Amino acid sequence: MSDVILVSKNEQGAAPALPLECIGEQRYYWEDLPVGFRYKTSSRTITEADIVSFATLTGDLNRAHVDDEASKSGPFGRRIAHGLLVVSYVSGLNTRTIVNQLLEPSMLALVGTEVRYLKPTFAGDTIHADIEVVESRPTSRPDRGLVKFNRTAVSQNGDTLLECLVTMLFQRRQAA
Repeated sequence: MSDVILVSKNEQGAAPALPLECIGEQRYYWEDLPVGFRYKTSSRTITEADIVSFATLTGDLNRAHVDDEASKSGPFGRRIAHGLLVVSYVSGLNTRTIVNQLLEPSMLALVGTEVRYLKPTFAGDTIHADIEVVESRPTSRPDRGLVKFNRTAVSQNGDTLLECLVTMLFQRRQAA
């Protein structure tokens, strides 16, 4: 099979190729997430239907999200997507990454989320997430470690829409 992913570097600095059919056998642990580790998600366009569906699902029918006329006189001049909708899409885009798929078997818990909304998101915006490990520390239990990720939602124009700090608990490798 010609499709490959890169997982690590050998002593010569070359990244060995791993056939995609072997990805299910691979697993990342807390130790595989050093501070500064970065990756990027694929993208997704936020649609009018997404905004209406989210408003209906959550019951958040704030005029800024669902009323064309009222939002015209608001601070953004038109309707905006719900901030939590964008956070949810960033989370969903992350789950589609190979990094996340390799981490899933070691994920123990979502510990916390902090969000800063920087710019509005509108129907028609296409977003992706830039993700970076910004903190990593062991817990009092030797089989667990905490990792804090900075997930940044970026628009098709390169605008940073929000920053989301996500703290997660991961399994550590067993001592050899």
